[in-house]
Amino acid sequence: MSTSIESVLNETRVFPPSDAFVRQANVSGMAAYKALADAALQDYPGYWAKLAREHIQWRKPFTKSLDESNAPFFKWFEDGELNVSYNCLDRHLATQPEKTALIFEADDGKVTRISYRELHARVCQFANALKARNINKGDRVVIYLPMSIEAVVAMQACARIGAIHSVVFGGFSSKSLNERIEDASACAVITADAQMRGGKVIPLKPAVDEALAMGKCESVHSVIVYQRAGSEVQWNGKLDVWWHDAIAGQSSACEPEWVSSEHPLFILYTSGSTGKPKGVQHSSGGYLLGAMLTMQWVFDYKPTDIFWCTADVGWVTGHSYVTYGPLAMGATEVIFEGIPTYPDAGRFWKMIQDHKVTTFYTAPTAIRSLIKLGGELPKQYDLSSLRLLGTVGEPINPEAWMWYYNVVGQSRCPIVDTWWQTETGCHMIAPLPGAVPTKPGSCTLPIPGIQAAIVNETGEDVGDKQGGFLVIKRPFPSQIRTIWGDPERYKNGYFPEEMRGYYLAGDSANRDEDGYFWIMGRIDDVLKVSGHRLGTMEIESALVSNSLVAEAAVVGRPHEIKGEAIVAFVVLKGARPQDAAAAKQIVEDLRNWVAKELGPIAKPDDIRFGDNLPKTRSGKIMRRLLRSIAQGQEITQDVSTLENPAILEQLKEVVR
Repeated sequence: MSTSIESVLNETRVFPPSDAFVRQANVSGMAAYKALADAALQDYPGYWAKLAREHIQWRKPFTKSLDESNAPFFKWFEDGELNVSYNCLDRHLATQPEKTALIFEADDGKVTRISYRELHARVCQFANALKARNINKGDRVVIYLPMSIEAVVAMQACARIGAIHSVVFGGFSSKSLNERIEDASACAVITADAQMRGGKVIPLKPAVDEALAMGKCESVHSVIVYQRAGSEVQWNGKLDVWWHDAIAGQSSACEPEWVSSEHPLFILYTSGSTGKPKGVQHSSGGYLLGAMLTMQWVFDYKPTDIFWCTADVGWVTGHSYVTYGPLAMGATEVIFEGIPTYPDAGRFWKMIQDHKVTTFYTAPTAIRSLIKLGGELPKQYDLSSLRLLGTVGEPINPEAWMWYYNVVGQSRCPIVDTWWQTETGCHMIAPLPGAVPTKPGSCTLPIPGIQAAIVNETGEDVGDKQGGFLVIKRPFPSQIRTIWGDPERYKNGYFPEEMRGYYLAGDSANRDEDGYFWIMGRIDDVLKVSGHRLGTMEIESALVSNSLVAEAAVVGRPHEIKGEAIVAFVVLKGARPQDAAAAKQIVEDLRNWVAKELGPIAKPDDIRFGDNLPKTRSGKIMRRLLRSIAQGQEITQDVSTLENPAILEQLKEVVR
């Protein structure tokens, strides 16, 4: 029996970049793209070494590019020395000290702008405050802050002194925080009294207190608290210090700690709904190179750009495309504290208009939510400053892509649909917007130098239009170095023996006749229905292409005849049907729609309706929860990070 994953999505629309965009692009035309890719094939270590010398300011130049002697624990530019904060801040002081680095818009709409000179001074001052509290090179610091200038300052200050930061998303529970503090043996936690989201004050310091009280956090000797909301907090005189007291009297000059290219810059925990969180460890030099190259190539960065990535710094996207990539390029960027629907669903569009944003990078989940909340809203704002749009997270379904292209980008802005992971550090497969024609729903072609492929269970390449496992065949500078404290888990999870030394991404994908990659979902999101292996993303795309549907998530549940049954959880553009007959009719219509779009094999067995889907506060759909609901299991997972726990009951209702 074939083990390949079947692709049933057929998308034929192609959007070449305009001549005007090609003319101004950093990588201009397919010939330029191919020249870069060919250079990597001819001399792989030399290709990356050349780029590293061109982009990074080294304190001590490296003499060796790639060391594969202890695979899969690869090293890049190891004998070179640098400081990441120096590369993000000091390098710009001579050329553009007064250029705006950050435009911070608070939840209530208040705007603060700070220049590179001011940001540098704040980072140095806070770095000195950390050192004064005996936090030094190699120490781990957990950061649990709202989206703010302070979050960027805290991360950059850690990088400046060689401390290893681990940012925990402000929506995570005290239990999640406790696990991460314990695993990293952190010596300090940087937090705030509270965060402001959607007009509400959401406490943060109490979660830190609770996490520390759970035990096994003896390594923590300092808790630095930024006063954001003026909330009352419990105070521990031995541990706690206010941010403003910690920096009082500290110098605004701080010599960077020069570290090896391989010195860990940060640990970022990826959490499953089950099992111990994995601490993904990234290096300094290789990671920084990836963030800078993709800013230049994928976002086509220009010094006049106003760049806005909507991701929280608690995720890798906020590391690479908020804290490090844009600042290393000397960009002006927007940082937003709030949510896209407060005070109304026009918030994103108003911010693009007000700040004259040129590059807008957000998640498909946010795009689909905004379509549901007001598909015509963007037309009420002046979005003419935009020149490039991007998506990040899960694959974007073609209909949402088209809306984004036509309505937000006014049919003139290329869309860069980026595939990458916490573990890869930066984009791996994405269109270079001045070179690669785009197709709705496809992340298109690998970044020059990235040797992506699709293979079967034994690591053999599969043909076009055949689904399989997405792998990267050669090590690359920005990739994960290990899992903190668990090298075996790293080796077995990402470089299993049967994969011939390739990096296993954990996603299923297929490639079309033009060599374009289409991500079909996580390997564990592949359904096996009557001997056919189907990617969940394609069924979700088919559902969302129906005019009634705003959002959909598909999972499998065991079926005694077919192996697996397809269960779809659907959010309608209109109200959730209350009448049983009406609900039944919509279910039938949607099942037939999917059969017409993808074939009868992909018809959902069960369709359930909710006002929305269970998501973390960062917008990630919690598919494991949906699997539990589909299988009728009791939910035992931690649901404290859910934006909307009440909808779980709605999704249990079966339409009969």
